[in-house]
Amino acid sequence: MRKIIMLMHVSLDGFVADPAGNLDWVRHDGEIFDYVTEHFQTVDTCLYGRATYQSMRDYWPTVPANPASTERQRHHASWVEQVAKVVISTTLPHADWHNTRLISGNVAEEIQQLRQQPGRNMMLFGSPRLAHSFMQLGLIDEYLLNVNPVLLGQGVPLFHGARRRTPLELLSSRTFSSGVIGLHYQHEKA
Repeated sequence: MRKIIMLMHVSLDGFVADPAGNLDWVRHDGEIFDYVTEHFQTVDTCLYGRATYQSMRDYWPTVPANPASTERQRHHASWVEQVAKVVISTTLPHADWHNTRLISGNVAEEIQQLRQQPGRNMMLFGSPRLAHSFMQLGLIDEYLLNVNPVLLGQGVPLFHGARRRTPLELLSSRTFSSGVIGLHYQHEKA
């Protein structure tokens, strides 16, 4: 069965966005970009909530023609253009980005069907409200967290609504020169 890996940037105090939804505190550099790109090698499907989907759809297709884009950005833009994309939203009327499917109902059932199909892993990018729903439904297999050296004090919590103890096993950790720590967990095997 295909796994669902959640990729999220998080503050040291457990928030994934500030109170206004901003991510300007997230540290991005080539070292972190390469680390995340390594994990894309196991992925053939991206999962997004509405807001993250719209921001990705509006940004990545513009990268190849932008002379200020780096080679890393162009490479990722090419990858994300071709990869299968699934947006989960009850308010989005349609999903028009290349190779994108919209799920607006029966989310748990639809995602379980996708997990049963042949292919590589699926990665949930950002989308904190969708991540909360997936966690409550038990749909996340692995957590790829980039812990940023900042305290936000308030904002959108990473584990909002967690209702049960979930033992995790650390698969790897990596410290970056920016002070970000990459943590990769999976559910502990019984």
